[in-house]
Amino acid sequence: MSARSRRWVVVRARPRWLADGCRDGLGSRGDGGTRRWPSGDEGSGTVLLLGLVCVVMLLMGFLGVLASAQSARARAQAASDLAALAAATRLLPLGGGDACGMAGQTAVRNGGRLVACVDEGGGVVRVRVEVATRIGSASAEARAGPVSARSDG
Repeated sequence: MSARSRRWVVVRARPRWLADGCRDGLGSRGDGGTRRWPSGDEGSGTVLLLGLVCVVMLLMGFLGVLASAQSARARAQAASDLAALAAATRLLPLGGGDACGMAGQTAVRNGGRLVACVDEGGGVVRVRVEVATRIGSASAEARAGPVSARSDG
């Protein structure tokens, strides 16, 4: 046999899934007998993306809770400021009536609940209001009265 007439034949080992008696190597898949075996990190991008989405969702939920708490605190502060002003107005010489009762009504109208109301004398009132939220309650305190009773401190 000369060097020109020599033929090289490539022999492939058959995978186990072709050991069903198919001689042509096509099997039922029709792909010529080649099969792509998965590598070690195939599909890991999906798992990483899913983990990243979960982390982002948890972070968004946490930020939502913080925003809700800040909003409740602002509502409580506004309600306590208005309740203190309403109570201080009732303590004026021409105001008349129950100062703490008016503070309670004002707090309720602004979405809060009057927790404490103290007449400090001299037309000064200190009130504390709570606003209920889904995760707890926010509270704020306010003091109102005439400018002459102002305490810098």
